[in-house]
Amino acid sequence: MGLARKTRLSGGGDGRREGKGLARNRDERIGVPLEQRALGAGVQAGGVTPERSLDQRMDALSRANEVRTLRAQLKRELKARRVSIGALLLDPPPYLETAKVFDMVLAIPKVGRVKATKILQSCQVSPSKTFGGLSERQRAELAGRLHRS
Repeated sequence: MGLARKTRLSGGGDGRREGKGLARNRDERIGVPLEQRALGAGVQAGGVTPERSLDQRMDALSRANEVRTLRAQLKRELKARRVSIGALLLDPPPYLETAKVFDMVLAIPKVGRVKATKILQSCQVSPSKTFGGLSERQRAELAGRLHRS
């Protein structure tokens, strides 16, 4: 007795395993077995990802928290107009290299999602672009555009 769920997307009830449904046995399942996922062993192109020691994880966590704190402080300063977004675009600090430009533009007073999207589109910058991923042309164009706004 197999577990099969009939759906309109399954292409009829001809008994083959197509479309949505439940796997009848362990060999029909797709992906990494639950036992391996629970242990944190993901599969990469080259094999299994290396395990991190507790010290390595704690160091990464403290660096991530430090970056978050610095970015939050920078957003508050942008909101209070104590820092210029143009200066940040032309010479971003190291902790800002992986931050999304869209998120920092949103921190500017009187700029919401719609205006931020329009500004980025006018400079041909993807909303998912990071500060580190901007070309020199994009940096200069965005700095000039935001200086006028």
